[in-house]
Amino acid sequence: MTAETKTETETATGEAQSAGSCCSPTGSCHGGAADVQIGGVTTVYQVTGMTCGHCEGAVSSEISEIAGVTSVKAVASTGQVTVLSDAPLDEAAVREAVDEAGYELVGTV
Repeated sequence: MTAETKTETETATGEAQSAGSCCSPTGSCHGGAADVQIGGVTTVYQVTGMTCGHCEGAVSSEISEIAGVTSVKAVASTGQVTVLSDAPLDEAAVREAVDEAGYELVGTV
């Protein structure tokens, strides 16, 4: 069975692993905060100060205005903001957008 038709493999420890994943069940080979995905780059940022849906919307709205951003999902309970973009983003631009929304960018997760 080839990697294209196989949906799961089993690691040496017996854990299920998705096909096409070379290192981990999540498919991240480099352990960094940005993972290249089909159709773009996904980066998870840590933001402090978000407490509700309004906060999530404010952060998402500001980050969405950055050129190349295709999707933003902010979660107040964890402080994590997942951004899908065409290419890696300049962290200074993300920091400025988060600041504009009234919150603080800690960095990437």
